[in-house]
Amino acid sequence: MRKKIAEHMVMSRRTSAHVHSVFHVDFSTVESIRRERKADYERLNTKLTYMSFIAKAVATALRRFPIVNASLDGDNILYKKDINLGIAVALEGGLIVPVIRSADEKNLLGLSRAIADVAERARAKQLRPEEVHDGTFTITNPGQFGSQFGMPIINQPQVAILGVGVIERRPVVVDEAIAIRTMAYLTLGYDHRLIDGATGDQFMAEVQQQIERFDPGQA
Repeated sequence: MRKKIAEHMVMSRRTSAHVHSVFHVDFSTVESIRRERKADYERLNTKLTYMSFIAKAVATALRRFPIVNASLDGDNILYKKDINLGIAVALEGGLIVPVIRSADEKNLLGLSRAIADVAERARAKQLRPEEVHDGTFTITNPGQFGSQFGMPIINQPQVAILGVGVIERRPVVVDEAIAIRTMAYLTLGYDHRLIDGATGDQFMAEVQQQIERFDPGQA
């Protein structure tokens, strides 16, 4: 497994012109919603994790910026009709990326259930082969191990990947005063052959807005 991952990553670095944008995102609203709805989700036998909110924000942003959900075939741009989110799961021998299909059609509860399901079955080595194929965008979460942020390598043939840093309470300036907020660095790695800096940053600004202004009614 480690050898296959290494070969895939080296190929990706050789194929794509990697560029990265890092945004500092306020998760305080999301944290509040999680506290309020935690018991409700537990009664439905699932957990309301930060990853569920991130996946929801990314799926919404991908619908607005379809170029970030595309792929390259030679000189041809292939726009994907479906938004299939790959969620990287750390295993003892490396990473595996199960895919949440049609993620933009799922509500927060549906995403929570789907993410928990594929992660659990990935660790139990119960995924079917088709469940790790046809992803259109990947989210990886090194923050679960304490990393502030990273510079993730694109999962070919996709053209972008989101890295999630540790989500923690930090002092930040709010309205000319120091305040404590739940913050995290989100990093977009993208292929500069297809996505320019302006588009990459606009996409990330949309993800940031979706998270910071998350509608409690969606939970």
